[in-house]
Amino acid sequence: MSEKKTPKKKIRTMSHWTAVVFWICLILIATPVCVLGWILLSSSMDTGKPIFGNRYEGDLDPAITEKDMGAVEDAVKTVEGVNDTFVTMTSATLRVYADVADDAKEETCNAVADQIYAKVAEVLDPSVYFTRTESMKMYDMEIHVYTLPERTDAEGENFVYVIDTKTSNMTDPEKQTVSVAKDPAVAEQLRQNVIDRLAAEEAAEQAEQQGESNEGNAEGEDTPAEGE
Repeated sequence: MSEKKTPKKKIRTMSHWTAVVFWICLILIATPVCVLGWILLSSSMDTGKPIFGNRYEGDLDPAITEKDMGAVEDAVKTVEGVNDTFVTMTSATLRVYADVADDAKEETCNAVADQIYAKVAEVLDPSVYFTRTESMKMYDMEIHVYTLPERTDAEGENFVYVIDTKTSNMTDPEKQTVSVAKDPAVAEQLRQNVIDRLAAEEAAEQAEQQGESNEGNAEGEDTPAEGE
């Protein structure tokens, strides 16, 4: 009786399709794993690094150059009453700072702010550089006029700080005296709250120190004297 043999061709065909299915499954599994691994690796490598971009791309045309800012600073220096000045650009906002006499009043600071705005307008036309169009954002402008760089609560000081602002959405600039509270009653209450909080913290600290002192004295009294 002869033995029945399995055709070798059929075995080879099945083995071939098994290998094909295996490699297809391996590729399908390995592809998302590799992609996910690359994302995690690149994210970990970029951790702590700032992301730079330009949110004004296509806007701010014409642009304000360093030369323009220098010309603005030179023009502002000619304004009577300005002791010192500097110009900066922060996030598409041209900021002009002007230090005036320490005894200048609010009216004087407002007048100086108007003169500075006129000087800036001579260099940079507000209708061009500080007015947005239907399709383009443009620059904002802030003019800071102050008698003191910061308030120190020194007795007899004269602290006046005026900001003249024109955004690209505004037709005309608007001034605000930021050294004066819009609501004096609320401002006084906030200052009193700070005073009360500091006084409470100081009283609590003194009470804690006194308690520690009393505890130390009590321990000293309970300890028997040497030789008893």
